Amino acid sequence: MLGFFAQGIGRVAAVAASVLRATLVAALIVMMAAIVLQVVMRYVLGNTLSWTEELAILMFAWLTLGGIALGVHEGFHVRLDLLIGYLPGPARLAFERAIGLLTTVFGGYIAWSGERFFDFTRGSVSAAIGYPIELLHGLAPVAGALICLFAINGLLAPPRSEPEPGLSP
Repeated sequence: MLGFFAQGIGRVAAVAASVLRATLVAALIVMMAAIVLQVVMRYVLGNTLSWTEELAILMFAWLTLGGIALGVHEGFHVRLDLLIGYLPGPARLAFERAIGLLTTVFGGYIAWSGERFFDFTRGSVSAAIGYPIELLHGLAPVAGALICLFAINGLLAPPRSEPEPGLSP
């Protein structure tokens, strides 16, 4: 039963990670285009656009929060393996599981506190573009939920039999 559940979570996490990667690439392209347009308009044409900075900030927010979630899925988040690398297999596994559990709690907290802030600022609009500010403030609960999903997927995945190369003595 747990294996079937883990398999389902794994499929959902894989699809979510694929969609997340695509949205991060799109956000990066939009952000870079907005910044280039802002620079060209300001320094070449001498006419500043009011909306490009706000759009770049929105895309940067998603790149940051979505990148954190993708880092949990892909395992490229920052971590120190000094202590864990020297531990025997069972102790290393216990530490890995504890880190996964703390990551799940962290993602849950981001989702919960982000949702509270989302509700608090409901009805506001951005200054330059006028988009609903919920679009910006809704990024934190989404990223927190993705962090939880990816961390739970990591907890349910079978343990690695050996540490990653180069990370332990």
